[in-house]
Amino acid sequence: MGYVAVRGGERAILQAEAFFRWLNGKPGMEFLRQLEVHLPYLLDRVMGEGSLYAPELAAQAIAQTGGDLYEAVLLLRAYRTTQPRLAYAEPLTPEAMLTVRRISAAFKDIPGGQVLGPSLDYSHRVLQPEEPPKAPAGPPAALHFPRVADWHRLTGLLPIAPPDPTPPSAIPDLTREPLLFPAPRAHRLQALSRADSGGVLALGYADMRGYSGAGGTHPTVNEVRLAYAEVRLRHPTTGAVFSAGRVRYSQAEVVTKFKEVNGKPGLELGFAATLGWNEVKLIAAAMLDAAMNRPDGHPAHQEEFVLMHTEPVEASGFCIHYKLPHYVTFGSDLDALRRARSEEAVE
Repeated sequence: MGYVAVRGGERAILQAEAFFRWLNGKPGMEFLRQLEVHLPYLLDRVMGEGSLYAPELAAQAIAQTGGDLYEAVLLLRAYRTTQPRLAYAEPLTPEAMLTVRRISAAFKDIPGGQVLGPSLDYSHRVLQPEEPPKAPAGPPAALHFPRVADWHRLTGLLPIAPPDPTPPSAIPDLTREPLLFPAPRAHRLQALSRADSGGVLALGYADMRGYSGAGGTHPTVNEVRLAYAEVRLRHPTTGAVFSAGRVRYSQAEVVTKFKEVNGKPGLELGFAATLGWNEVKLIAAAMLDAAMNRPDGHPAHQEEFVLMHTEPVEASGFCIHYKLPHYVTFGSDLDALRRARSEEAVE
């Protein structure tokens, strides 16, 4: 179907796409590989929002769209819908992950110690000339760490959550089911996991600032963890659990005060996790997870407002659709405007 608002119809559309490809060039395999090597956090963001862990496809999507992240996320989600569901992975536990970064703002000393891992948090924010990377010095840190939140549970500051017996195949899946409100816990966490990073940060920051007079939230980062997680599957014939590979995974927990725990003042926990490593988004998302439990009228405390307005594909698609022909409705608006102006002139 041609774009009838421009001359040439379908031919014009094909020429416009060809112009885009010519203007931006055709990326080769070496360029795609360089994207994977040198821009891993960009790929992580696209994979997380696209709900598909495939670095080579994320690199192709970024290159194919000229770096338009919303289009790249849309490509990944569209590709994901064409793939069959072969199996359901076994649940992950933080203790079993290959953790490379784990920090806490809640305590100076945590079990296993603070592990800075790969980070520029403490580097000077200045452009630097290209230098060859240096291997980190010193003994390696431990690979597996307990959860900081478990200490709160042992001291009664957080409720002890019983193990969830729900099998992986029975967990509500946002990629196959509509988002309804109030949202199941699984849908909320899945929506935050694939939410737009900038949108999550904006709403999280609005809550921190106390916009609309609702009072700012000042949670404490209980734990931020970057890790490699095994994708563990159960063999359909033997039933044995095996690893199908590793993915980059990150999660964040924040605690806010106060919430009643077993009849006594305690802490409230906010949690978020995603594919890839995306710390800023996860800290803001964990804050929003806790904030959405509050009753006041702050936009960041309303589940529907947060989850619907941080959905990157729907939000960008709705915005972009305004570029499409609207001359019929706009013409009708102009007719109504002219009638109103003429009636006013008569009066």
